[in-house]
Amino acid sequence: MIRDCVDADFEAIYEIINDAAQAYLGIIPPDRWHEPYMPREELREEMTAGVVFLGYEHGGELAGVMGTQDVQDVTLIRHAYVRTAHRSRGIGGALLARTMDKATRPVLIGTWADAVWAVRFYERHGFKVVSNQEKERLLRKYWNVPDRQIETSVVLADRKWFAT
Repeated sequence: MIRDCVDADFEAIYEIINDAAQAYLGIIPPDRWHEPYMPREELREEMTAGVVFLGYEHGGELAGVMGTQDVQDVTLIRHAYVRTAHRSRGIGGALLARTMDKATRPVLIGTWADAVWAVRFYERHGFKVVSNQEKERLLRKYWNVPDRQIETSVVLADRKWFAT
C-alpha cells in the first residue's frame, strides 16, 4: 500500500534512508560520505523546508519512501530509498509511478553520477540525464548543495521538463 507519510513515520523514514544509503558507501566520493548518511537533524530540516514523503507499506511497516519538494516551477525528487531487505520487488517503481501521477509540474532528480543503478532506474522510467552545463545550472537554481556535490552528481528530468 502506498500512502502519505505522517509525523509518526519520522523514525521509520530515517531508518529507511540510512539503511538504503549503505549502497552508496564506496560509490560516492569519500569526502561526501558521513555516518549516518542523513542525520535526524538534516531530515527534520528538509521536512520543515517542504520535503513530503510517500511511503510503501508492506507487512505493516514502511518498506520504502520517496520524498518530493516543490521548488519554484518544478518538483524535485529529493529522496528515494527502499529498505535493503525489500529491494528488487518493484517498490521504488511503484513509489515513482505514484509520484509521477501526482506531479503537476516538471520533475527533476539529482543523484550521484557513480550510482549507476539509480541513474538506470530513472532512465527505465522515462527520465533523461541533462547535459553537464544544464546540470550545473539546475543544481544551483533548485538545490542547495556544495560545489563538490555538483561536480559528482547528475540531474535527470522527466518528459515535461524537455517539453517546456
